[in-house]
Amino acid sequence: MRNRFSLLAPLVLGVAPATVIPRSEATRDLHLAPPRFEVSFTTAAHAAPITGRLIVVISKNPQPEPRMLVSPQGPAVFGVDLDQLRPGQSAIVDNGAVGYPMSLAELPAGDYYVQAVIDVYTQVHRGDGHTIWVHMNDGHIETFQIAGGNLYSDVQRIHIGDGGTVKVDVTHVIAAQPSDEDTEWVKHVRIQSQKLTQFWGRPIYIYATALLPKGYAEHPATSYPSIYTLGHGTPFQFTTTAGRTCGTINPVTGTECGYDFYKEWITDSMPRVIAISLEQQTPYFPDSYSVNSANNGPYGDAIVDEVMPALEQKFRIIRKPYGRILEGASTSGWQTLAMMLQHPDFFGGAWVLQPDPIDFRHYQQTNIYADSNAFTIPFGQFMSAERPFRRTTQGQVLWTTRQLSRFEAVLGTHGRSSYQLEAWEAVYGPIGDDGYPRPLWDKLTGKIDHDVANYMRDHGFDLREYAQRNWSTIGPKLVGKLHFFAGDMDDFYLNLAVYDFQEMLKSSANPHYEAEFTFGRPMKGHSWHAWTWAGFVRRAGAHVRTNVPAGEPADWIY
Repeated sequence: MRNRFSLLAPLVLGVAPATVIPRSEATRDLHLAPPRFEVSFTTAAHAAPITGRLIVVISKNPQPEPRMLVSPQGPAVFGVDLDQLRPGQSAIVDNGAVGYPMSLAELPAGDYYVQAVIDVYTQVHRGDGHTIWVHMNDGHIETFQIAGGNLYSDVQRIHIGDGGTVKVDVTHVIAAQPSDEDTEWVKHVRIQSQKLTQFWGRPIYIYATALLPKGYAEHPATSYPSIYTLGHGTPFQFTTTAGRTCGTINPVTGTECGYDFYKEWITDSMPRVIAISLEQQTPYFPDSYSVNSANNGPYGDAIVDEVMPALEQKFRIIRKPYGRILEGASTSGWQTLAMMLQHPDFFGGAWVLQPDPIDFRHYQQTNIYADSNAFTIPFGQFMSAERPFRRTTQGQVLWTTRQLSRFEAVLGTHGRSSYQLEAWEAVYGPIGDDGYPRPLWDKLTGKIDHDVANYMRDHGFDLREYAQRNWSTIGPKLVGKLHFFAGDMDDFYLNLAVYDFQEMLKSSANPHYEAEFTFGRPMKGHSWHAWTWAGFVRRAGAHVRTNVPAGEPADWIY
């Protein structure tokens, strides 16, 4: 899952509201020919041939722009690969293109609005010897609809129902993101990773946003504990500008607005810590998951060996384990636990909120070791049910695994959808013979490749299995450091793997350590927090104070 409260439309969590075209409405006279799109780009938009992915987006409404609403619950999308397409040359999108949530032939007759987007790939020669085509950027978080250098067309009205050819001219280029501006409280840093640069054969950067405590400038000799909140953007949504939702606690998330957090941050009672978030986009997803990966490269080593030491030097951060706290939810919840397990001597505590699956027997609703198909659940002699992927807190299924898999198949081939399922494959899985991530299951049939599943487990990405297998070594170093939180009706069924981890710890020995587990009940979903942002900082600060070794400076307590 993507990190909480994301504003980027195509990410799994926080998708923008959109017009849904339910499968039940996908009926039309199949004797009518489906439309055919001829899409080309101008020399002014891009002078050189393009290898990339063409996405044609069809919506019932012209605004917001259809490209900005692409999601599993958004407009219809259709995709084809481009292989050195020249300016002025047309790419064809017809009924042979993979479509979601239906084929072009199944679109009901009527008036629609169409927009085309071209995701431009770059050829890279990796240090492991593989040469591949992927979308590269400078490390900032961006999805294909807003990625600098990608192309898009105007929105045009079309009629579907009588066949024919629709010509679409792609004339616009997306500008690069502006640089973030520093303030009194918030500082931005770009760090080039030499380890990742060597792997990718080109400069790779990781961005950090640091939130400084009250009195930082007035205490130039003081070093501070750090909270690595492994989401993106400014930590804890900090802002000095009041918003319309301020003054109340969000009933769904349990957190306050960024301005209310700011008012707490500057009080005398708030622990003096430095909070840091990271941006580490890879060619396969807006996050690397902060671990070493065959497909993404050595992001784990880059974070621990390069990024954190640089930040600790720049911002006067305590360079000892007791002063380093990890916190994260969803994607960053998985990261938080993975980093704590892999580096138990380096960090002093981990607050793990609704993490992506931490036991692959509950890869959401799929047991990737025992199940043969990710799409269906067999029961009885002749029956099977669709395997759900997302639900409401009342249990209503919104997406199935089949639907999300097909959606990702539209956005990209060879694992290049930059979406959730293929993100996990890039992080956890092996490299295929073609140099791209080897899929865990076929995105159109659901058949699971158990060799890939076993690779994921054997290389330590099933975190419950990794912890259990290595408990005699890491267990003594984890006592007092693990804190888990999940809603009992997590939208993506992520609570199930947290239950598995809890059961494993209940039976742990040498040492026996059950950790802290807090479950939101009743009907708490994926965004649930057990405390406000300010409440968490106070908890983390108290944890650090309790574990300061004798003789260590305490001048950060003021």
